[in-house]
Amino acid sequence: MSSIGTGYDLSASTFSPDGRVFQVEYAMKAVENSSTAIGIRCKDGVVFGVEKLVLSKLYEEGSNKRLFNVDRHVGMAVAGLLADARSLADIAREEASNFRSNFGYDIPLKHLADRVAMYVHAYTLYSAVRPFGCSFMLGSYTVNDGAQLYMIDPSGVSYGYWGCAIGKARQAAKTEIEKLQVIHT
Repeated sequence: MSSIGTGYDLSASTFSPDGRVFQVEYAMKAVENSSTAIGIRCKDGVVFGVEKLVLSKLYEEGSNKRLFNVDRHVGMAVAGLLADARSLADIAREEASNFRSNFGYDIPLKHLADRVAMYVHAYTLYSAVRPFGCSFMLGSYTVNDGAQLYMIDPSGVSYGYWGCAIGKARQAAKTEIEKLQVIHT
């Protein structure tokens, strides 16, 4: 990072001369240094797994939770800063609840992923806020759409996946997921 210390890393809305936004890169570093989370689609659902880090023997049972229920048909697995992830889980819950109130049926996962991704992206545009230091996967199963899995990174980019891994051991987990030869139906 040649531009560190020259002022290009002070704001999320400032590009360096080589076209980088350092605040977003720092948020991605927080995810890369976090414990691993994986998600895999199968024919009748989505399976999430998270690496449980016990940073202290004094933690209560259930603290440091990185799997969340968003809606009755949507789950979420996270890597990165847990406080940021909890905030985004609440945003996703609010979006799902508002959609059901307005339209009378469950929010499609693609729509939810796009809405939350836009919210995450908005935090990369202004100097008064910082990007979220977490990535997360949203998984869903409905009779009409089947199993779906989306991953959203700190820049606000959302992609659909058959299998996905985020966190410290992302590359090793991704290699193992590719060995599973997930059937694309």
